[in-house]
Amino acid sequence: MTSQPSKLAQLRDLSVVVADTGDYDAIKRLKPVDCTTNPTLVKKALDLPVYAELIERELAWGKQQGGGEEVVNEVADRLTIGVGTMLAALVPGRVSTEVDADLAHDTAATIAKAHKFIQMYAERGVPREKILIKVAATWEGVEAARQLQKDGIDCNLTLIFNQTQALACAEAGVFLISPFVGRILDWFVANGQTPANIDEDPGVKFVRGVYTEFKKRGSSTVVMGASFRSTAQIEALAGCDRLTISPDLLEKLEADHGDLPRKLSPVDADGAAVVAIDAAKFAKDLAADPMATEKLSTGIDTFAKDLQALRETIRGKLG
Repeated sequence: MTSQPSKLAQLRDLSVVVADTGDYDAIKRLKPVDCTTNPTLVKKALDLPVYAELIERELAWGKQQGGGEEVVNEVADRLTIGVGTMLAALVPGRVSTEVDADLAHDTAATIAKAHKFIQMYAERGVPREKILIKVAATWEGVEAARQLQKDGIDCNLTLIFNQTQALACAEAGVFLISPFVGRILDWFVANGQTPANIDEDPGVKFVRGVYTEFKKRGSSTVVMGASFRSTAQIEALAGCDRLTISPDLLEKLEADHGDLPRKLSPVDADGAAVVAIDAAKFAKDLAADPMATEKLSTGIDTFAKDLQALRETIRGKLG
């Protein structure tokens, strides 16, 4: 009798599996379709032998420029794109590359940085079709993505905690959104509301709701569940368009040979009239949602601090 395939193998038949890591060896081993990079992952990469040559080269370039804050920022960008370029050679799909979180409320600067990243990738032989530009889903971020999509640059809107945020992204024609399952659960647990079971998990319920609403609207925007705390959350979203999963949870799914049923299936578009979301509705709905307000704000802060930490490390190495 043949043994049941692993849950990871079963999941790959239902959803596109993405690796939430910049760990070269983990990606090589686990073979996800897409992967991601951000300042946290780039900072960790500084300690990985596989990136040693890249780091040495970019630090040498920085020293030739004579140091200074602009050079530190440029080295951070060059390392980000360098890591992304190496990862792009490993995956058949896309590498999500994060625009600086400290630009999250600046539409023009976000657009400029995204174009710069796409140009830097092109110079290293990576076409824009291999890249997703990752932007925080503030109203300014949504507006930046609306323009970038018109410019032929596909975007991944991240830090999604609220349905209005998600729908605004769909209306802007964004390629992909990343709703954060685990961080939503964290907030409710911290506020004394632990769910009785996985179907009551507020993060799981949120993604299921967004997925269904997008399909009913006939939206082409991809829903990619992100920020998982357990394999149970992942299994509860089997069938979602994409799922981005950390290496440790990917390995747990690889080791488990139980049955994995589909939980999400596309529904037909219903053609119902849609009330367009503008800046005022976006702000009002977010203000009425304390969880989303807090998590969006702290998420941006965390990403910005990680970027600062990366720059500090580079500053120290440029000496």
